[in-house]
Amino acid sequence: MWIEACKTGDIEPDDVIGIRHDGVDYAIFRSPEDRFYATAGHCTHERELLCDGLVMDGEIECPRHMGRFNYATGEAQGAPVLVDLRTFPVKVTDGAVYLEVSG
Repeated sequence: MWIEACKTGDIEPDDVIGIRHDGVDYAIFRSPEDRFYATAGHCTHERELLCDGLVMDGEIECPRHMGRFNYATGEAQGAPVLVDLRTFPVKVTDGAVYLEVSG
């Protein structure tokens, strides 16, 4: 099922916002090249919200222990994070960012 996550203008390039849908948190990213990505909203290390983290060079850094993930692939970039983030399909239509969620 596709849900509208936000408008394209809600996220600055090289940034992240968090959304919640049906009690599940997601992180929505906008790359410097204006591509949009979505991952699970919590760090796999200690479940900290990633929307409070730092986005830089294609990675999100968790605000709690500075673990980093590639936001396009979800790949954990090293300790303390060892488990990859789940990623979700994203599409942009008429200025809105849509996220494909289970359900």
